[in-house]
This record gives sequence, structure tokens and C-alpha cells, in this order.
Amino acid sequence: MYSDLFTTQRLRTQGAEIHCVHGGKGPPLLLLHGYPQTHMIWHAVAPVLAQQFHVICPDLRGYGDSSKPPGAPNHANYSKRVMAQDMVDLMRQLGYERFAVAGHDRGARVAHRLALDHPARISAACVMDIAPTLHMFDHTDQAFATGYYHWFFLIQPDGLPEHLIGLDPDYYLTEKLKRWAAPGAAFSPRAVAEYSRCFSDPATIHASCEDYRAAASIDLEHDRADRHRRIGCPLLVLWGSRGFVHRSYDLLAVWRDYADDVQGFALDCGHFLPEEAPAAVIDALRDFLTS
Repeated sequence: MYSDLFTTQRLRTQGAEIHCVHGGKGPPLLLLHGYPQTHMIWHAVAPVLAQQFHVICPDLRGYGDSSKPPGAPNHANYSKRVMAQDMVDLMRQLGYERFAVAGHDRGARVAHRLALDHPARISAACVMDIAPTLHMFDHTDQAFATGYYHWFFLIQPDGLPEHLIGLDPDYYLTEKLKRWAAPGAAFSPRAVAEYSRCFSDPATIHASCEDYRAAASIDLEHDRADRHRRIGCPLLVLWGSRGFVHRSYDLLAVWRDYADDVQGFALDCGHFLPEEAPAAVIDALRDFLTS
């Protein structure tokens, strides 16, 4: 689904092997996917942006065709700090010490950590349909626990979510896509087939649970320790006007408590911006990165 301009590579980082596709010419732009997907979420966005940028679309560790290290007792090897370091290592091997990053969902949380831990490397950042992890946990209420029940399900220990999801991973995956998208949203069958192929691997199910377990433990430790630090690069915040995040948070106000230079707006879609509203995402990123 990516054009012939894109090359597929598998590059080793300090703790994983990262599968990615990349292509185009121009300034480097790293695009990071979320749960329960892969780099394929950018299939309608990346080829167009590659007309102006060198676009790099990896699978995060634990997802897609990237490696899936077994979870550590403290879940540290799925912390956003470690996942961000993967991306620094990846981009360095592609020849870039400084780059722009845009992330959706879990990828946006990695982008947030990149901007905090590696400020000299990030020229600009975009986060899509998230509030900061710390803010969301610190403002948990019944509405949040209902809408984001998976945050509390996936962190359960002793293989409980892995077993239950593994009984019918296709059902779980397609239900997630349907419930988070706006009514009537259509996903590419080829993209969904690719998500299903990857998510049906028990190692992926376990790794994605470890991602959420890290978010509820070691990531919160890092976030609280770094609460005084702010994102210094320009930050674009995008979200879906027909999703939970829009209903629940004043996102620009929240992010302005975490970053110095914030702009953003809602798109007419649900949670999956790059697939539900690709043209709007392309326009927003082009305007942001070339202004």
C-alpha cells in the first residue's frame, strides 16, 4: 500500500530490532503508530507526505514485525523512555540526528517522551488524540474508566488479558477499531488484514499488554519525576471531534501545561485520525512543518 518509493528495513537498536518502511526526499519526518496497529496506519498519509519529506514509518517494539522482547518484572523494556530510545537509534542509523515526529495514540506517547528526553533531536512534534498519560491517570473517573477500560484490563498480571484476547484476537481487534472510530468510518481491508496478521501473534498480544503495564507503572514514575520539564519544540495537537478525548478534555489547555509552544484543533473523525481523515492530517502536518 506504500508506493515503490518506500524501502523496507529492519534495524537493530540497543534493545530491539525495529521494522520500518521509509521513502521520499526532504526533511526527516518520523511517524509513529498506536494500539492495536502497525506502521500501516499511515498508508494513506505517508506516500503524500513523501513528496516533501523523507518519511519514516516504524513498527514500535512489540508491534507489527518489530521484535517483541519478553516483559521484564518492572516492565521497563516497554517504557516510553526505552521505546523513544529505539527511535533515536533508528533515526541515527538512517542518518538523522535531528528530526520531526508525529505520533498517534501510543506513538504519540513515545513522541512526548522523545521531546522530553531528547529535546536537541526533535525539531517539532505532533500528538494525535491523546492527553498526557500522567494527566489521564491523575484525572481518572467513571467516564474515563468506562471509555478507556482497556487501560485497566491490559495491565492485569499473570497473563489474564493475554489469555482472554488470545481466544479470539480478530474479534478483539475489529471491535477496538469499530468502537473507537466515528460511526460509519471505513478502514482499508488490506490494512485491517495486516493488523490482524500481526496482532494474532501471541507475542504481540503479550508485548502490547506490557506497553500498557509500563504506562501504569514505570512510565508514571518517569512522568512524575519529569513533571517540571516541558516540551520546548513547537507542538501540534490534533484530535477527533467525534471521540472520547474531545468529549473529556480541553486538550489545548492541558497540553499548554506541559509544553511551551502549542497549537492544534479537532478533525471531523473519531480516534483513528490517519485513517479516518487522512487528507486533513496531511494538510495539518504540511502547514505545521513548513510554516
